[in-house]
Amino acid sequence: MRLDILALDGVFDTGLATVADVFTTANELAGLLALGVPPFEVRLAGLRKRVRTAQGLSVPVVPFAAAKAPDWIAIPAIGEKMPEGLARALERRDIADAGAALRERADKGAKIAAACIGTFVLAESGLLDRQQATTTWWLASMFRQRYPEVRLDDTRMLVPSGPSLVTAGAALGHVDMALWLVRQVSPELAATVARYLIVDSRPAQSAYVIHDHLSHADPMVERFERWARARLADGFSLDDAARAVGTSKRTLARRLQQVLGKSPLGYVQDLRVERAVHLLKTSDRSLEQIAALVGYADGVTLRTLLRQKLGRGVREVRMRD
Repeated sequence: MRLDILALDGVFDTGLATVADVFTTANELAGLLALGVPPFEVRLAGLRKRVRTAQGLSVPVVPFAAAKAPDWIAIPAIGEKMPEGLARALERRDIADAGAALRERADKGAKIAAACIGTFVLAESGLLDRQQATTTWWLASMFRQRYPEVRLDDTRMLVPSGPSLVTAGAALGHVDMALWLVRQVSPELAATVARYLIVDSRPAQSAYVIHDHLSHADPMVERFERWARARLADGFSLDDAARAVGTSKRTLARRLQQVLGKSPLGYVQDLRVERAVHLLKTSDRSLEQIAALVGYADGVTLRTLLRQKLGRGVREVRMRD
């Protein structure tokens, strides 16, 4: 596999280093274990002669348009973590140039992977339109509103879309993306690299979401979140919720869909799961007692929801730090 890692100015240091380190480790282990896997040909490529990371380190890059097109292009995050700074960064000329270059490479058969805020760079190119994707969880609201044509599922850590696109979630989703690329060549090698780097499987990023942070993206959503948290043990009523927030049921539902990509009941379920996980980790209450505290009639329902939302069972949640 020939891989170009596209390093844009202000690239997130951890993301860039993580992707490069996964492939360096894969090459070392492939030789050590005699797996018969050809070495990965990895280049750090840039659109400008000089690239500096978010921490000010100089990145030695080759021109992205150089000969010998890659099989895959990996786009690490740029180091803008908050909506205001990211919105300004996405207006940069090099981001527009990256979009044009990615479209050209895709037309010639290159496949593209993007992680964390790198998914915004890919979305700016238009290549994600009508495709499934994920992104970093705390910017999902911004992503959803900026790219309404993308079929976003921000609960997942890794989302392949067809044979030529894959996106990964927040920060250390760079590891998941890089391992996924290694897995396309050799599942055995990818599993070995994961063990050497001590990387656990994490199919969902929903377990890491801080719902307070998401709700602050919109005043109406924030009011709804405060109202819902105070009544998690009660049955949910959309009529009561709309009255408390001071809007209609339709407007409330539409706003939550626009900002969070969820229905009001779906968001309440997320808050209940969040509260249940906290109680499982910090108390000795039984599952039945916790289910009652977060609005469910029995522990079976809560157990099923935890598995659906987090990909983990009750015992795994209790044991995890």
